[in-house]
Amino acid sequence: MDTGNTAWLLISTALVMFMLPGLALFYGGLVRRKNVLSTIMHSFFGLALVTIVWVIVGFSIAFAPSVDLPILGTGFIGNLDYALFNGVGMEPSTTYATTIPFVLFAGFQLMFAAITPALITGAFAERKKFASFVTFTILWSLFIYSPLAHMVWGADGWLYKLGALDYAGGTVVHISSGVSALVAALMIGHRRKAGEGEKMEPHDVPMVVLGAGILWFGWFGFNAGSAVAADGRAAMALVVSTVAAAAGMISWVGAQYLKTKKVSVVGGAAGAVAGLVAVTPASGFVGVGGALVIGLVVGGLSYTMAGILRERLKIDDALDVFAVHGVGGMWGAIATGIFAVAAIGGVGGLIEGNPQQLLTQLFAVGVTVVFAAAGTVVIMLIINAIFGVRVPDEHEEIGLDLAIHGEAAYTA
Repeated sequence: MDTGNTAWLLISTALVMFMLPGLALFYGGLVRRKNVLSTIMHSFFGLALVTIVWVIVGFSIAFAPSVDLPILGTGFIGNLDYALFNGVGMEPSTTYATTIPFVLFAGFQLMFAAITPALITGAFAERKKFASFVTFTILWSLFIYSPLAHMVWGADGWLYKLGALDYAGGTVVHISSGVSALVAALMIGHRRKAGEGEKMEPHDVPMVVLGAGILWFGWFGFNAGSAVAADGRAAMALVVSTVAAAAGMISWVGAQYLKTKKVSVVGGAAGAVAGLVAVTPASGFVGVGGALVIGLVVGGLSYTMAGILRERLKIDDALDVFAVHGVGGMWGAIATGIFAVAAIGGVGGLIEGNPQQLLTQLFAVGVTVVFAAAGTVVIMLIINAIFGVRVPDEHEEIGLDLAIHGEAAYTA
């Protein structure tokens, strides 16, 4: 047991948990006034839902030894050895947490599991039934997040054994949530306006910036905490995270200015988040130079994709989840295969003469996209058959705050 490592992981776990209120504010500021509480509740209540699911069986599916499945074999899901946190106690694990309590490792990973489905909620904001949201979060956590975490991070996971690199969640967290968000947005359809004069614009930009700032702060635990130690690699992960966030902000704002001739505050917040997303899989493998390139590319890339989805394809991904998390996660995972430095993470990328790593990263991205998209389609179809996914028109018109929660964030 190392008390320094334990202290850092305790702090990191709290930092990642703080990202959920940050996400609630970030998303809550981006929606219309009549849907603020509904949007905030998705992130806040999702933490409670996933906590229970994770304790009962989610952690076991993700990190217990693999089950031997017919045809597929091992490496896809864990068994039930850790169900109800059986055997997850105060002593270190010989596999995942060799210097910290195993229960702390499980708690740290819980926060990743909680924020991932919360990211998806931005795509169907302002129009999904609460019962459908609850069911979606539970099913998605069980059948998409936990198996994917096992494949990528499990000691005997399929993609892990293939050599796919994902330090803190490029595939497991961001590509999976971004792709699922796009599928959900396509299946649930466009938001409806109460009248021709109603605009689909953020109601509270300061709230958006506050939420983005909290996310940036919490992301230090997200990425640097993934070292599971208070060491040099954690320090590098922390620094490259903020470098990529800064570069992403500048790139997004610059790209938007070239198009609109305005310096967008919301764009600055979105760009910082996009930079953090893109560096997440790479944060324990790349140096400052690689992080700088990753951030500069993703800001303009995500801004361009957001415009394509809204203006050309007419897809109502309400809060640009796919553009930021899906596209950002894909670029970050691929960039890991380009910029990985052996002296930092033990594996070199394309620039260091290892093109195979880039191919492995591309394969992992493809697997994640297919798995998340197919699973989300099935889950959405099941929920629609049972509850109906979308709220009635009259609820959407008056706003979900009053229609579902009987409360209003703002009075007239």
